[in-house]
Amino acid sequence: MLTALIDYESGNLHSAEKAFQRMAREVDAGEIVVTGDADVVARADRIVLPGDGAFPACMRELKGHSGLYDAMVEAVEVKGRPFMGICVGMQLMASWGREYEDTPGLDWIGGEVVRITPADPALKVPHMGWNDLVIDNPHPLLDGIENGQHAYFVHSYHVRVADPAQRLAHVEYGGDVTAVIGRGTMVGTQFHPEKSQGNGLRMIGNFLRWAP
Repeated sequence: MLTALIDYESGNLHSAEKAFQRMAREVDAGEIVVTGDADVVARADRIVLPGDGAFPACMRELKGHSGLYDAMVEAVEVKGRPFMGICVGMQLMASWGREYEDTPGLDWIGGEVVRITPADPALKVPHMGWNDLVIDNPHPLLDGIENGQHAYFVHSYHVRVADPAQRLAHVEYGGDVTAVIGRGTMVGTQFHPEKSQGNGLRMIGNFLRWAP
């Protein structure tokens, strides 16, 4: 079993690599590799797309690495490999990003990535720190996770989904802020599971043993 964490120069993957390696040992999920090699992504059994920064820049970087974007899309769309997007990697799953400029996304989850606009002006953007999860729809990724358990967020934009069934969890921050999305073999977390202590590690383990 091989899980590929895609490295397209859009974030420091060291902590994510360590967290996935730890949980892979615990759930006997095989090898974890950080790679920008399209051939490795093409043969991976599971794919993780992290991302930090702005939506347009991340999409350009992903498409700018030779064959990487196409290998990922074929693995997920054609081969049905389980996929997990993290932070901006989750946002790229949406139809459109509205950060700085309108940018087409992967269109795996219908919806758009928009700026957080808290109703309370005292709440600052970016949304940064711990927040309590509210489960909207059950999913194997969330096995063992309950309402009120927290995760660690650092972001100014979130996915506004077209189909409520594809929003798996949210948090309250002057209004609903999407935290987890999913459809078919694809899931995404707006927060960083590798920085979310026990809850995040549990979700990583859930993803590594998930058999959609």
